[in-house]
Amino acid sequence: MSKLWQARFYRTANHPADLPKLEVPEVAFAGRSNAGKSTAINILCNQKSLAFASRTPGRTQHINFFSIGGAHVGQHRHDPVREDEIRALLVDLPGYGYAEVSGSAKLHWQELLSNYLRTRKQLVGLVLMVDSRRPFTALDVQMLEWFAGTGKPVHCILTKADKLNRNECANALRMARTYLESYVDEHGTPFPFTVQLFSAPKRIGIEEANDRILSLTGLADEAPADSGTSDSEDSK
Repeated sequence: MSKLWQARFYRTANHPADLPKLEVPEVAFAGRSNAGKSTAINILCNQKSLAFASRTPGRTQHINFFSIGGAHVGQHRHDPVREDEIRALLVDLPGYGYAEVSGSAKLHWQELLSNYLRTRKQLVGLVLMVDSRRPFTALDVQMLEWFAGTGKPVHCILTKADKLNRNECANALRMARTYLESYVDEHGTPFPFTVQLFSAPKRIGIEEANDRILSLTGLADEAPADSGTSDSEDSK
């Protein structure tokens, strides 16, 4: 059972002062508002509504933090998390690509997000959700450009792979890998960018994504998550 199943809502931030003060690894999730980011987070954490998917994409303009550690898998979802036992944070960044928000809200979001990606020392890696049918739009590229300068890992998840046939999946994966490999440092060394296919309905790539996220947080080699209580209690 994955340690990601321990995930609990921890905090939301709309200003730099709201960011957690914890000195634990953070892995951020970014993607277009319709790329399936919330669905992927929920299925990786084995929960139905941990990450909020707005009925109007692009309206959620906050950074949401979910804790890993400090809660047993079987613990009731609303029980308090023991903050001193939190081992890592999953960070759900605002979806991008929709125009339903005002210009001032967009500027605020861009400044908050850019500063977070470029300067947050606890941030150890970025999980970039990209629709496998429309990979690397201009906004996806902007997100990569913001983050690439940090030299930190990016794991690209090509979502909605169930919408493609086998050949289309292979082509999408190859093209994405080629594009990511074009990012090199001043010595010509490729950045630590990886990519995979993913589908929530078909449960494609869940184990691979889980393993990569745990590796980024440094939790991959630790003991498995404790179920804590019975399955019946976990379903409360």
